[in-house]
Amino acid sequence: MCPQGHVCPHPPPHRAGTAAVTPSPPRCPPPRLRALPRTPLLRPLPPGTPRPPHGSWVPRLGHTAGDTRQPREVTPTPCDSSRRPPQAMAGPPGLKPLVAVAQVTSTPDKELNFVTCAGLVREAARRGACLVFLPEGFDYIGSDTGQTLALAEGLDGDIMGRYAGLARDCGVWLSLGGFHERGQDWPTTQRIYNCHALLDPTGCLVATYRKTHLCDVELEGRVTMRESSFTNPGTEILAPVNTPAGKLGLSICYDLRFPEISLALRHAGAEILTYPSAFTYPTGSAHWEVLLRARAIESQCYVVAAAQTGKNHERRTSYGHAMVVDPWGAVVAQCHEGPGLCYAEIDLEYLRRVRREMPVHGHRRRDLYGTVAAAGLAPAP
Repeated sequence: MCPQGHVCPHPPPHRAGTAAVTPSPPRCPPPRLRALPRTPLLRPLPPGTPRPPHGSWVPRLGHTAGDTRQPREVTPTPCDSSRRPPQAMAGPPGLKPLVAVAQVTSTPDKELNFVTCAGLVREAARRGACLVFLPEGFDYIGSDTGQTLALAEGLDGDIMGRYAGLARDCGVWLSLGGFHERGQDWPTTQRIYNCHALLDPTGCLVATYRKTHLCDVELEGRVTMRESSFTNPGTEILAPVNTPAGKLGLSICYDLRFPEISLALRHAGAEILTYPSAFTYPTGSAHWEVLLRARAIESQCYVVAAAQTGKNHERRTSYGHAMVVDPWGAVVAQCHEGPGLCYAEIDLEYLRRVRREMPVHGHRRRDLYGTVAAAGLAPAP
């Protein structure tokens, strides 16, 4: 029953073993979830370093992880389908995969940003995460258009090479959302791409999605953004990628406002949707959580959103609140103030149960409004 006395017409499916959550109070609140039992670690950890509980937040690890070594500079290469990541990355049978979601404050200082992100990735790996998500602008956030263009690199450049080495050293998948990419057309266009790159634990570049919806927004007296003035839009939606945590659909930040892309990815078999972001404070405080929960509810997918937080430079402050939302729309993990990590276990059996007990995907009236599907993506069986 709602606080207003209304009975919720859609009681939630029972889910055993999930973390307690207190969401923002809607009219019919999502289910109160029970605490997860402790589960074995995906890999041995140093003494005194437990796997974090599902839904936990580990603050301000970027500069305190204690390990600032530079990984080997290995240029990521296109993935060879005959190569398989180490089997340990999937975890022992019966374990739910653990994902880590980063919140950082990128600046124009690329070296400092790398040290911060590398510390978070190493911390997540030590705690047993199989997949680590970094936000849009993880490489840097420039103070103006000229600096943003000047600092950009190609996918074969130093920064991506160092992250490939980091993935291999730590044995984790890396979702690198919002890399400032100089594409092959840079000499003629002088524009970059906003690229979501996915690396496997061998350092292999498995997928690249280039942001299709560019953020051109003017909120009088608050926010002005013209991403299209220096960025080329992507031209395709990628098929979901198989990872140890589930089938991963790639998007970036402003894509979150377009449900068509989430529904197209769901139609193609996605189980996890990821929105690495750099929301501003005015837009984030108004729309961030409600949009993420809406995308999870309508697609019945997990939604994972790494985020920028705090003052990136003198003219920009980011909203933060990196989070994970489950297929019922409940926030199961969230970062608070400052750089850090939050963790969540991905329960695909629960996802299948939600879809089975409320089969909205099968109830769509395609005869009335057609099917939301991306060009070139085959529907999931």
